[in-house]
Amino acid sequence: MSQSSSSRRASEQGIFGGYIRCMDAVSVAAAILAAALLALGVLAVVHMVFVRYAMGESTVWQTEFTTFAISAAMLLGTPYVLKTGGHVAVTVLPDAMRGLPKHLMQLTASLVGLVFCLALAYGCWYYFYEAYTFEWTTGTVWNPPLWPALLPVAVGTSLLSLQYVAEILRGEA
Repeated sequence: MSQSSSSRRASEQGIFGGYIRCMDAVSVAAAILAAALLALGVLAVVHMVFVRYAMGESTVWQTEFTTFAISAAMLLGTPYVLKTGGHVAVTVLPDAMRGLPKHLMQLTASLVGLVFCLALAYGCWYYFYEAYTFEWTTGTVWNPPLWPALLPVAVGTSLLSLQYVAEILRGEA
């Protein structure tokens, strides 16, 4: 058995393994929710086009709802993208390396990504708190409260941070 497969097997056991499996499941669930939000955004655009051009009426909520739904879908889908390695990356240097140097480079990159995501999550939660506490609205014709649009942003960045931790523990950082 190779060293990497034995360390991977060790990371899949115990409390760390439970955390990794839990985050993987949460990431999949968030991706399913993201897909549903994307579909709702598309349906809202179709509705808007139909109402505006086929019926000749004005629209009020569709553009804003679509922006909120697709933004939420994008951020809620990020943990799954990280889990599956679906993100865009330039890997020329890491692919040329082997062993410990490669692992250290990947770990460093993951730690930098984690720190960035944690800072972003903090800012998003603070923004959400302000919008909720001060009852901010969007200021548009529809004028819904702003906090429901900000909640998926804060949740998505938090889940991405937690998935980074899972990837580091998995040893594939």
